[in-house]
Amino acid sequence: MHSHRQGFGSRQPRIAGQTGSNQSQSVVKLVLTLVAISLLLLGGVVSIPAASSADASRNWAADNGNGTYSNPLFYEEFEDPDPIRVGDDYYLASTTMHMNPAVILMHSKDLVNWELAGYCTNKLDLGPEYRLEGGNIYGRGIWAPCIRHHDGMFYVLANVNGAGLMVYRSKSIQGPWEWNQLPGRHDMSVLFDDDGKIYIISGANSPYPIDELAPDLKSFIPDAHHQLAGRMGEGHHLYKINGKYVDVSAMPGGAVDQMVAVADSIGGPWKVEHMVQGESLGVTSVTPARAQPNDCGLWLHQGGMVDTPSGELWCIIMSDHGSAGRMVSLVPVTWDNGFPLIGLPGNLRKAPNTWIKPNTGYSQEPKPAFVHDDNFDSGKLNPLWQWNHVPDDSKWSLTEKAGVLRLHSLPASNFWSARNSLCQRPPGPESIMTVEMDTTGMMAGDTAGLGLLSTPYAWIGVVKTADGATLEMFQGSGGGGRRGGAAASGSAPALGSTNPPSHLWLRVACNFDTDKAILSWSADGRQFAPLGNPFTMTFQLTTFQGVRPSLFNFNTAGQPGGYADFDNYTVDEPRARGVEREIPSGKTITLTSGADGSFLAASTQSNVLVNVAADSTQATTPDVRFRVVDLGKGRVALKAANDRFVSAAEDGVTLKDLAGKAPGDAESFQWINLMRGDTMLMSLVNHRYLASKPNAPGPVTATATGPSPARKGGAEFRWKIVE
Repeated sequence: MHSHRQGFGSRQPRIAGQTGSNQSQSVVKLVLTLVAISLLLLGGVVSIPAASSADASRNWAADNGNGTYSNPLFYEEFEDPDPIRVGDDYYLASTTMHMNPAVILMHSKDLVNWELAGYCTNKLDLGPEYRLEGGNIYGRGIWAPCIRHHDGMFYVLANVNGAGLMVYRSKSIQGPWEWNQLPGRHDMSVLFDDDGKIYIISGANSPYPIDELAPDLKSFIPDAHHQLAGRMGEGHHLYKINGKYVDVSAMPGGAVDQMVAVADSIGGPWKVEHMVQGESLGVTSVTPARAQPNDCGLWLHQGGMVDTPSGELWCIIMSDHGSAGRMVSLVPVTWDNGFPLIGLPGNLRKAPNTWIKPNTGYSQEPKPAFVHDDNFDSGKLNPLWQWNHVPDDSKWSLTEKAGVLRLHSLPASNFWSARNSLCQRPPGPESIMTVEMDTTGMMAGDTAGLGLLSTPYAWIGVVKTADGATLEMFQGSGGGGRRGGAAASGSAPALGSTNPPSHLWLRVACNFDTDKAILSWSADGRQFAPLGNPFTMTFQLTTFQGVRPSLFNFNTAGQPGGYADFDNYTVDEPRARGVEREIPSGKTITLTSGADGSFLAASTQSNVLVNVAADSTQATTPDVRFRVVDLGKGRVALKAANDRFVSAAEDGVTLKDLAGKAPGDAESFQWINLMRGDTMLMSLVNHRYLASKPNAPGPVTATATGPSPARKGGAEFRWKIVE
């Protein structure tokens, strides 16, 4: 309905090189018919089970099921995204830092529903510290990948901090991948130009060097240098769009913007503009409960662009989300005055949190990208697992005892330095991780259990000594400092049962709205008792990641010890399809402002929309009641008690008698879902939001450009069904 409302009135410029040759498209189609990937992971061939539509009721899926989607794309950490299109298929690469397998790759047909395609390498092993032997690579490792497709070949380039630039190549997104190494380039991006030249831009300070790569991407071409002069930042993404050279990059930090530079020639001169400005999507800079009205939030600031066969242009872009880590959002791009800008006409450099799905020519039901559970029965790990640093494959097994993960302990002084800790990303906004553990095989000096890897970190588990076993909850630190940190430390553990049952359950419940985690245990898998104080989770620059639930077993006696068996790892997501997804279509509701509790109301005398104080007489009349009329694709009309419709036009927000006609653009509002139960109403006339002025009853406007992270701006509402 009304396709022009998406803000793409004409065909958008096409990104050169993002559509593949017939040969490459045939390869892609062949790949997509395979049931299992030929990726060696930790000694075995791993198949990637596809999530089903039914899983969308239990696991986060961005697709709302009504033709719209809501950000984030994945409600879990996914850093430094870089997307491409090859024919009718989309691919996405992301940072993995010190985790193994390394460089995660995703596939999609519609840019909203994604699935894991694999990784570029099973083990990033470039020396002892990559294996947690005599050091660590926390917060370093491999990051900011650039994915490209050229002449039937996929390329992924990613820098390894202090080691160099890795160049991976494969004819299939699922591998196998070959690689070569080049001198390091910080936050680089590559462009295969249509004249056969290959450019690479990098750096974090102006002027930014633009070098040329040899055709085989195994060397740089001497004396072939260009540069981009301008205030751009880091995290480059280089393109050629309709003959124009385009680079987008982010200013370093959390509450920072993304910039865009455009030039007619690779050598410039370059014109620079803000691509997105001050857009938080309602994400606070602190935990939501502590957010103040002046909280500017954490902004969209690093991501790449991708086009669709229909000519639309989109950006997948990152922002910080507290202790859960950095997450990505899908946002529309509008070409304006010679620049690709994030946003919609009338509200550029801002982005909707809920919007119409891209026109990719492909339709599917909502499907989560990630289902984290693992019962270890298949003989293969769920491919979402990643090892903290490079594992010792001789010290873990899925076959020594069928149906369980067995972790043999290795020497370590603490959880921070323990090898073979098996990790996942925890989904938000809440997640509950539970695992069954058998300690029969543990020996003196062993410590095994379920932890949250970060700094500070926490774990709950069993400590075995010569005198017996103790259930403990421990909070410690990996040390301060950027990218790696000092030696780990901690205080006295919280002690639980002495000689607990050898068969027990451990649980970590994370709430990323509060950044609090509760660690608990059970003797029967049904009744859980917390141990120790709630743990405060943080995002920090030592690991450069959010917290990671981890299964672990290490020995503090300085030698290998026994083993612990883990089974039935489950991840519950209580709010995967919460109130944020509901639209009260056909119901009569009230709408109250999160800023001051005032009601939206119909002023029947002047036929305008106003807000009235919660304690006013009018707040108890039918004037504050509106019938929600479903217009499809997540769009609604609001019908007042006098049968007039709320209408947003240039002269303000009025009540309009449609005389039996269907609501038009002025009467149509995109129902925008924010998390935590807040709702915004976007006018399809100017892509701005209905807003009242806090603590000042009066006319309502359609002028708000986006949400207040603290939900105190006057454009964020809570709805309640009254009939």
